[in-house]
Amino acid sequence: MDDRRFDTINMKIICLLIPSLHAGGMERVMSELAWYFSDKPNLELHIILYGHKRDIFYSVPDNISLHKPDFEFKNSKRFYYSLRTLWFLRWELKSINPDSVLSFGEYWNSFVLIASLGLKFPVFISDRCQPDKNLGYFQEFLRRCLYPKSRGVIAQTEKAKEIYSRQFKHNNIKVIGNPIRSVNSNGKNTVKENIVLTVSRLIKTKNHDELIKLFVRINKPGWKLVIVGGDAQKQDIMHNLQCLIKSLNAEDKVILEGNQSDVDPYFLKSKIFAFTSSSEGFPNVIGEAQSVGLPVISFNCVAGPSEMIEDGYNGFLIPLFDYESFKSKLELLMDDAVLRERLGSVARESIQKYSVNRIGEQFYNFILGDN
Repeated sequence: MDDRRFDTINMKIICLLIPSLHAGGMERVMSELAWYFSDKPNLELHIILYGHKRDIFYSVPDNISLHKPDFEFKNSKRFYYSLRTLWFLRWELKSINPDSVLSFGEYWNSFVLIASLGLKFPVFISDRCQPDKNLGYFQEFLRRCLYPKSRGVIAQTEKAKEIYSRQFKHNNIKVIGNPIRSVNSNGKNTVKENIVLTVSRLIKTKNHDELIKLFVRINKPGWKLVIVGGDAQKQDIMHNLQCLIKSLNAEDKVILEGNQSDVDPYFLKSKIFAFTSSSEGFPNVIGEAQSVGLPVISFNCVAGPSEMIEDGYNGFLIPLFDYESFKSKLELLMDDAVLRERLGSVARESIQKYSVNRIGEQFYNFILGDN
């Protein structure tokens, strides 16, 4: 670790806990926070990846200590390996002895709180899903029992805080949005193309099939719909979408790009960002699209998009599952370059409140402050 960081009197230790760093919004946020924290003086950083796969898609700084179990999780012996993972997590936390722990993951925070029972360091938790999502009886029971034992809960939106306050009866819930990174143009002026872009994992709640169907119905010559993202949660959506596109004879209009390690070129060359997800916590991709001046059209989920989009001012919010209204507004944007420019310009300015530096500092102050 960099020598300039060692001041034994003022040194603080932060431990970041997440199941994996595979391609996903929660994982991108953790990566952004890791990079922000890594530039802080007198701070020792650790990341523990303890999930079933422990993939690393997003990079982490070299000056962070990375911890992973040295055994493979086998579903055939799920109970045994869950206990083994619990013991690994508790042992690592005791060895690190952090000043603060930050844990992400609605299905995993309870696991972390169990592993840290009786240990004296503060644990801060954050669910990253739609706040009223039902996780099932057992998970909901664990959350009601264990979340109050955390030092603090981080909610992504005011709506989430309202819901969590009722659910968990916690008196230290802080609203902190996601850090939105600036899309990197590398100093190049990318030529815009007639592209409607969407970026997300291929899962059912993103409703890619409906987006494809309404785009094909618009049938605007010279325009393409580009979908960036790969299969997740073992749903095999990619195959279904390929079959749908073929059945609509839309192979030249709808492009499936799969997972991409660098999505910035797609944001830079597109003209519109369309988001048909019906379940969100705080969708980073909306902010990333806005950061390059793209007008965004999105369903108004229970929480998330409305934090970044003011309808008619810097984008369009569509009532959930109102595909006819979505189609109408998307067609309007495709036809009106002046409207696209006006909405996109305001969006670029309004999203600055979620800059990595501002949000990173809010996280830092909350988990290392006097809570």
